[in-house]
Amino acid sequence: MTYMEWYQAHGEKHKVIMDKLTHLSNEEIVAYFRFDNMVEKEPDFCLLYKDNKKCHDVEELNCYLCACPNFRFDDDTWEMKGKTYLSTCSINSKEGGEFVTDAGIHQDCSKCLVPHMESYIRRNFSRDWFEIMEDVLP
Repeated sequence: MTYMEWYQAHGEKHKVIMDKLTHLSNEEIVAYFRFDNMVEKEPDFCLLYKDNKKCHDVEELNCYLCACPNFRFDDDTWEMKGKTYLSTCSINSKEGGEFVTDAGIHQDCSKCLVPHMESYIRRNFSRDWFEIMEDVLP
């Protein structure tokens, strides 16, 4: 699956959930996307939910911004500082890293918790996930 295919599919899953939550306030929506609630009420939102497994080892994980607005990707590679990239972090998070495949270098977000913190979600909140994520596109 390409980054773009995942982006589109995930955005559509997010929209289906949001269409059910129109009666909730923004704060109630943020609370709804807490990991424990999502595992129970939205088991198809994430592949890890079936095993009750978190993508990040943090007690208070919120899944509203499963994908990070600071992530940048292109299914075509680009050159930067003599290296071939497919994705990167726009804020160069100190918890971020890189992993290399035959295709190029990918951003490793596995240790970064920025988009999963409710304070960050509140500051960047929109009921339209695609609006929050619009800068990730090339």
